[in-house]
Amino acid sequence: MTQTFRQGYAVIVGVGYDLPVTIDDATAVANLLRDSSRCAYPTEQVRLLTGEEATATNILSALSWLADVTGKDDTVIVYFSGHGMETPDYYLIPYGYNLENLQDTAIPGSIFTERLQAIQAKKLLVLLDCCHAGGQAEAKGAIKSPLPPSAIAQLGSSSGRVILASSRKDEVSWTGDPYSEYTAALLEGLAGYGAFEQDGYSRVLDLAMWVGRKVPERTNDKQHPIIKVSILEDNFALAWYAGGEKRPYALPNWTANIPSITPGLDTAQVVTWKRMLTNYRQNLQLIDERMSEYIDFTTIPLQLVKNLRSTESKIAELEQKLGMRL
Repeated sequence: MTQTFRQGYAVIVGVGYDLPVTIDDATAVANLLRDSSRCAYPTEQVRLLTGEEATATNILSALSWLADVTGKDDTVIVYFSGHGMETPDYYLIPYGYNLENLQDTAIPGSIFTERLQAIQAKKLLVLLDCCHAGGQAEAKGAIKSPLPPSAIAQLGSSSGRVILASSRKDEVSWTGDPYSEYTAALLEGLAGYGAFEQDGYSRVLDLAMWVGRKVPERTNDKQHPIIKVSILEDNFALAWYAGGEKRPYALPNWTANIPSITPGLDTAQVVTWKRMLTNYRQNLQLIDERMSEYIDFTTIPLQLVKNLRSTESKIAELEQKLGMRL
């Protein structure tokens, strides 16, 4: 019997325009959240804005709606698929923007951050699939950027806030078929592919770790999602992954396998391996955050890269022992 994730709310944006894949990306995320056999958000609690509907006015209005209808015990997802730009001020680029007047036609990072701050929910995930390859918006003196600096600064003053951006500042976000590589991995994570415990919940750090590993793997190490986390009391649940059922099931027409625990292993050994895997995943997150600090520099310390590769190798070894097929 399926269950509704009644505390879940979301605003999902796919700008379209010169990036038509963003509409498919956003629609797929919204559909998965609304699917009663998947994430099971109440339909009326998921707002989807794509193409001509994804204007600055409508996006800001939807964020205000989240602030009005959610409380501290609710779970909120904000997803934006489109361009991000620094001029040097940061802007999210909506439908109908004017490069000659970004202040009035785009969404300044400071305003975006203010709307996020107004949301009282203690479980907030912001997903930014910005800066796609091909069809880049151009403006004199502008650089492409996936992450609003003001939103990062805001994390320090609030708990339960997580931002997961599609790429580092010096990278593009690669498209795929039918979705961008980042969004495809997100869909898998929300469907339970990265669930560490098969308890029915898609959890925020499980999702982040799945996306953080799969996107570089599928882009030949050309794209690296960035996670920014404020103080988290727990690895909070974002949604159901199978309508309340404990076992995930495959996305339709999908090639990636679902990790599964091999039966028959000694219970005590499995518990030990799981504990080790949790520790290594946490270490990998810390290493990735440390590496992200070097975005504006030409080199990352070699030892940090070695630590990254070593930790990834240990994770892969433990996943193999636990029977996870990646």
